[in-house]
Amino acid sequence: MTKGNGQVDPQQLDVERELPSSSQEEGSRAEQADIAALEAELQKVREERNALLDRVARAQAEFENARRRAQREQQEFRDYALADAVMALLPILDSFDHALASRASGDEFRAGMELIDRQLHDALGKLGVVEVAAQGQRFDPNLHQAIEMVDSDEVPDQHVLQELQRGYKLKGRLLRPAMVRVARNSGR
Repeated sequence: MTKGNGQVDPQQLDVERELPSSSQEEGSRAEQADIAALEAELQKVREERNALLDRVARAQAEFENARRRAQREQQEFRDYALADAVMALLPILDSFDHALASRASGDEFRAGMELIDRQLHDALGKLGVVEVAAQGQRFDPNLHQAIEMVDSDEVPDQHVLQELQRGYKLKGRLLRPAMVRVARNSGR
């Protein structure tokens, strides 16, 4: 390739390999421009991704805070609702204490107990508690719990003959079914 004087023999040069052509220079410049554009786009996508991840993290934190706040509010509501119920029952407890402390005769004691019973029913009524009708009603398994089937001609078949324990509803929802004896007769 080189002569003794340090010059290169032009015939021995491989022009395609030794010297870049002008089209290759333009191609490499275009590739570099494409690479720079892709790197810029990649950086932009990374920034968008980071912004979206930040938004997701903030949304998760807000959701968790809202969930905790809702739980706290529900617990406070339960506590205050319970306090209202207890406040409604305290006067009845006071009446029981007075009745037990008094030295009243049998009739006075009974009148006191009837007053307490009325107060308790009134307090429960204010809270939305109502009794389930049972005596003489047709047996309803959704409202009544049959303890016994009794052969009887006093009431029609499948009707409540006797209420053993009252049932109660709270705002339309059954709290406790009425325990009843149900009539069974073949004549009606």
